[in-house]
Amino acid sequence: MTPANEEVLRRLVHGRSGIVIDRAKSYAIESALSPVARRENFGSIDELMNTIRERRDERLMWAVTEAMSPQETQFFRDSSPFAVVRDVMLPKLAGRPGDPPIKIWSAACATGQEIYSLAMIADEDRPKLGSAKIELFASDLSEAALAKAQAGLYTQFEVQRGLPIKLMLRYFQRDGEMWQVAPNLRQVVRWKRINLLADISALGQFDIIFCRYVTGYFDEATRAKVLGRMALSLREGGYLVLGADEQADAQQGLTRLVGQPGVYLREESQRAVA
Repeated sequence: MTPANEEVLRRLVHGRSGIVIDRAKSYAIESALSPVARRENFGSIDELMNTIRERRDERLMWAVTEAMSPQETQFFRDSSPFAVVRDVMLPKLAGRPGDPPIKIWSAACATGQEIYSLAMIADEDRPKLGSAKIELFASDLSEAALAKAQAGLYTQFEVQRGLPIKLMLRYFQRDGEMWQVAPNLRQVVRWKRINLLADISALGQFDIIFCRYVTGYFDEATRAKVLGRMALSLREGGYLVLGADEQADAQQGLTRLVGQPGVYLREESQRAVA
């Protein structure tokens, strides 16, 4: 790709998604955009970018932006946050006065492994949670990723990454060379295409938000804005789960749980600020 087209790409992706393309990882552009160029019948990525520069085609601009958004994920990734959900968050949230539903949001859910991991925990632990109802919601910027997530179809390699064999046998069905999430699990998740740069207040408030390995792709101003909005989308006493190396701060009304990297609590006595 020419330097001019690479710069246009960087500005386009940052403006639409907040993602900063690492200048030291130009090879990632080739990997992400070559399939888009082929699908759209362009001979090269430069041809694709030249057309975007000339025509300002919205569909192509979003296709490029979505292709550059991070999609790395796996079932029960890092395992520790999911253990905290099972052992700490759900028991505490299930014991609230009035028994309100426990609302969980997987933001930037990619191809769905994270929300299905949470759905399996919720299903397995249902007998321990009394009458508490769990509502699961998942979103991503990429329509292609959401389509795969909703279908719940995964390769043998994908189901082997982090998924215990007993859960695969209980919650997945063989479909040719693929494995598909069982219908009862797929049906409990609500899906929506959401750009985290947009106003998310209309979504309401949640008790647990997973937004893992996303904010590290943002610049500092964007990261602060997104985390501020996430904090406001948490009920008091709710939890925000980031990647192990990602951090929020006290200005957002969030306190890190001791011994749990990336896991934050919105204190009941504090007000988060955007």
